[in-house]
Amino acid sequence: MNCFTTAWGEFELARFPEDPREQLRAWDAADEYLLRDLHEQAVPLDGAVTVLGDRWGALSTALAAKAAGLTAVTDSYLASRAIAANLARNGLDPAAVAVRSTQDAPPPRIDVLLVRVPKSLALLEDQLHRLAPAVHPDTRVLGTGMVTEIHTSTLNLFERILGPTRTSLAVRKARLIRTAPDPDLARPANPWPLRYRLPDGIGVLSGRQVANQAGVFCADRLDIGTRFFLEHLPAPTGTPRRIIDLGCGNGVVGTAAALADPDAELLFVDESFQAAASAEETFRTNLGPDRPAGFLVGDALADLPDASADLVLLNPPFHSHQATTDTIARRMFTGARRVLRPGGELRVVGNRHLGHHLTLRRLFGNCRTVAGNPKFTVLSATRR
Repeated sequence: MNCFTTAWGEFELARFPEDPREQLRAWDAADEYLLRDLHEQAVPLDGAVTVLGDRWGALSTALAAKAAGLTAVTDSYLASRAIAANLARNGLDPAAVAVRSTQDAPPPRIDVLLVRVPKSLALLEDQLHRLAPAVHPDTRVLGTGMVTEIHTSTLNLFERILGPTRTSLAVRKARLIRTAPDPDLARPANPWPLRYRLPDGIGVLSGRQVANQAGVFCADRLDIGTRFFLEHLPAPTGTPRRIIDLGCGNGVVGTAAALADPDAELLFVDESFQAAASAEETFRTNLGPDRPAGFLVGDALADLPDASADLVLLNPPFHSHQATTDTIARRMFTGARRVLRPGGELRVVGNRHLGHHLTLRRLFGNCRTVAGNPKFTVLSATRR
């Protein structure tokens, strides 16, 4: 936990879930730059203020007591929990911030739009399209990000969807984006969600359609790690199983497992609202409305009961925004061990250099290599 100093006071902030071993702060120079500019420019905050993409709740917490009608729009379940936790940590009313997911209806009116530029340009494109109808000529639009996150293509999106756009000088490796909304702008159509058919030669999924909401990993193609994983999924056992596609993305892995095993009950889990929506459409397109399945947006497996699954399939991420970290993977592995029944299996695909086999062996007491190639390895750990 760290103290975040702003023109409106000091706030104790932490990322969610809070980990005493985690050294990463809950804000960065881009958050500081945006809040400082709002104060210096005396931007009125008594109207409808929308914050898009607040990563760890720093912007929402700092503005909660200042903005009368504050809405936070996020694709991240963890970000939504971080906002709530940081509001409570600083004695602020949780009702001061209305949190909406990127799948919810956008606010009807926006007087101030604050955008924390996401890692995914596609997600930014989709959300600017969705929010644009609520923006009016007098709306103040201000974006922020680190210089490594703001490119010409980023500025072009603001300009094509909202209006004339310029960027600031860099301060501590952060930049601001200023856009003047143009009510007469002829916006292009929103290209999201994207749907396409998978290639042949990948087993039960060959030629089948997948759905991808903006921001989902490898939205326009089947990534090579997932393709390798599909070749090495566990065979059906002949008995009903509960299978979890953890970090499901567009649901390709879990859908393949369901097609191969008609008796299996699937649960798709992701912290991204966009991913869960993609997985649900992919699954229902290929297996129909009656096949039992669940679609959960959550903090990995934290909300699931102990010993409630037979198989967990996982392609774990190793980035948290711009930071490379194995924290997420370790939490997923730990959660999988807890929710697996005795004899249940966690099967993982990952980049070979990440060394997941060492972590799995420490947690499970066992780990075997199912398959490998020069880039990826598929590992299996069993709950004893």
